[in-house]
Amino acid sequence: MNIHEYQAKEIFRRFGIPVPRGRVAETPLEAKSAAQELGGRCVLKAQIHAGGRGKAGGVKLAGSAEEAEKKAGEMLGKKLVTHQTGPQGREVRRLLVEEQLNIDREFYLAMVLDRSLSRVSVIASAEGGVEIEEVARRSPEKILKEAIDPVVGLLPFQCRRLAYDLGLAGAQAGALAPILQGLYRAFVELDCSLAEVNPLLQTREGKLVALDGKMNFDNNALFRHPEINALRDLNEEDPRESEASELGLSYIALDGNIGCMVNGAGLAMATMDIIKLYGGEPANFLDVGGGATKDRVTAAFKLLLSDKHVQGVLVNIFGGIMRCDVIAQGVVEAAREMRVAVPLVVRLQGTNVDLGKKILSESGLAITPAETMAEAAEKIVKAVKEASGVRGKG
Repeated sequence: MNIHEYQAKEIFRRFGIPVPRGRVAETPLEAKSAAQELGGRCVLKAQIHAGGRGKAGGVKLAGSAEEAEKKAGEMLGKKLVTHQTGPQGREVRRLLVEEQLNIDREFYLAMVLDRSLSRVSVIASAEGGVEIEEVARRSPEKILKEAIDPVVGLLPFQCRRLAYDLGLAGAQAGALAPILQGLYRAFVELDCSLAEVNPLLQTREGKLVALDGKMNFDNNALFRHPEINALRDLNEEDPRESEASELGLSYIALDGNIGCMVNGAGLAMATMDIIKLYGGEPANFLDVGGGATKDRVTAAFKLLLSDKHVQGVLVNIFGGIMRCDVIAQGVVEAAREMRVAVPLVVRLQGTNVDLGKKILSESGLAITPAETMAEAAEKIVKAVKEASGVRGKG
């Protein structure tokens, strides 16, 4: 789960990480009021779940409260298109209005999980304010790393080593340690998957301040953090993905036209791969899980067909805990209710497979059976191409 910059900075404050003075505004008048509190000069930052805001016009400077009101009016309610939003962009519903700071140097700082070491690690660089991927590609030697022992945590000598390697000395080197410690505590205590400060700013007055903040959280741990779950902004999520999460389904929308319903993440990825192998494009990743009920399967099927881009559906189930007859019954009920008009291929194997196939064959619906994954993929890709050709001629 992602949160907005202003929400991340509120968490940073709780963990002792210095951030600029600022306030959230949802109207131009609120932006003007916030700017007045900050003395007039301020920065207006669009709050969307995407990077690259500055290059896309999502970060503007204002020299007075009146100018802040004017620029807020130009930004609020508009679609902001960045390299991470896609061409459809994201609507700007709120702004973070912050004080302007005197920039001396910029650094990159983040806590991530290093899966190769099974440890939380610090990533830092003296080249902040830009995409860290670009720094890694262009100058990998400028990326600093410190793996953290989970037993003892982030140690003082590691903080000092990072400070010196970043070129900090004296008071600035001492100020980095509590920032690192606070970021590490936030990462661990809140079950983060990413806690990033880019840039960490050194002002001309010698202070270190988190000028920007980004935090992602492990969805599987949100039950432990209702206060974090409350920060979720459904406006920033695909409505289908939000609905799926409420149903206990794992769903990710893609750009293709073949809907996939599978049980198990590994099988789902293999299904998408084999669809592409046969020349098709998957429209989604959908894992109904190992213990889904008939109602959940029905809901999952409806979710697939709610995507207007879906021109065919492939159901690929290997029944273990999940019984094939449950899947079959759910598919039949959903197909009848929604009057499915697109090709539907179903491949069932495993527990109660014969009963499942019987339910499908006696349903009276236009369901194409398949025995293997390859056969299923070949049939759905062919059926979708033929159906598209017929529609094109018509």
